Amino acid sequence: MTNFIDNVATAKERMSSILDATPCQKNVYLSQKFDANIYLKREDLTPVRSYKLRGAYNFISKALDENPEHKGAFVCASAGNHAQGFAFCCAHFGVKGTIFMPVTTPQQKIDKTRAFGGANIEIKLIGDIFDQCYSAALSFADEQRALMVPPFDHADIIEGQATIAHEILEQLDGEPLDLIIMPVGGGGLAAGVTAYLTHTSPKTEILLVEPQGAPSLKTSLQQGKRVKLQAIDNFVDGAAVAQVGALNFEMLEHLPADIVTLVPENRLCATIVEMLNIEGMVLEPAGALSIDVLSALPPEKLNGKNIVCVTSGGNFDFERLPEVKEKALKYSGLKKYFILRMPQRPGALKDFLNMLGPHDDIARFEYLKKSARNFGTVLMGIETNDPANFEALKAKLIEGDFGFQDITENDLLSSLIV
Repeated sequence: MTNFIDNVATAKERMSSILDATPCQKNVYLSQKFDANIYLKREDLTPVRSYKLRGAYNFISKALDENPEHKGAFVCASAGNHAQGFAFCCAHFGVKGTIFMPVTTPQQKIDKTRAFGGANIEIKLIGDIFDQCYSAALSFADEQRALMVPPFDHADIIEGQATIAHEILEQLDGEPLDLIIMPVGGGGLAAGVTAYLTHTSPKTEILLVEPQGAPSLKTSLQQGKRVKLQAIDNFVDGAAVAQVGALNFEMLEHLPADIVTLVPENRLCATIVEMLNIEGMVLEPAGALSIDVLSALPPEKLNGKNIVCVTSGGNFDFERLPEVKEKALKYSGLKKYFILRMPQRPGALKDFLNMLGPHDDIARFEYLKKSARNFGTVLMGIETNDPANFEALKAKLIEGDFGFQDITENDLLSSLIV
């Protein structure tokens, strides 16, 4: 382990040429809200707006140390932050890199990756899903004798990500680090930071966070073996991984399963909106995981403690903002969807509108009048300023003999019609 600690320090020294230590900022708003000293380790402020630059840089720099002539044969597969970190490093070192991305990758991510890599990279769009893309990248690496730069499952990547912990301890300048919270995807960040702090700050409590729709590490820890999930929810794209890396799991398998907390995506969206509106911070879903989980922890775990939340990335596609706001409103209880049974008679709509309170706003209304029927069906979305207003509305609907069904939490039904 001494070698690992030394290697992390060397990696930090290596990357100082391209990356100053990212801020570890005390956040007044969160500190007051949770009665603790909450620091944010701002990995969303790296040149590529994520921590992925660290691992890619360490991997490529060490590969070039071993073979200085290795100038044109690096490859990676990624649809997001790893691709951008890889591209940035290829441009920095003046090496040629090939990036495989799924055909379904948003154009915004392709353009950003190309901007970081410039003439040093070539982007190949292959397959509809990441597994197809990754398989093509492996074949390319074999055929072209290219060196594959993995997103998380490699010792050099883990060392690079662990430089975050090295920086945090320096930035706290002797103040105790009581608790560190960080997101988990493939496990490179979690493995590196956990290993580093276990030996340099053994009293620090570690909390890992995964999206509820992709609990790959928690499931693996529960079963005592590395598990590949059959299906995952890709909403938290920066942390939605079906299987944690092999080396990463080897470094984490001694941990209890309850060290991992799962975060529901609607609540996460409320946190993204909260940090954007109040703090002006733009966080991608994975980058907000460590902040979101604070609201789910018991006060005694937080009160008066020094806590660092790793905000892992800020590559947020603003085309997703309407969806994020929608989910945030649903979580907060301020927006609901109903299927309403509307009597087909003159004045029925007016009767319904009179049931709405002064702060109830119709956000969606679709009505289909069907001939030879006594009732028509309405799909309705309503926003309000207090969740209690919906209870008052439901009571009025029942009293007025308007049949209705609340479909807000019916994911299957609402995904088809909302």
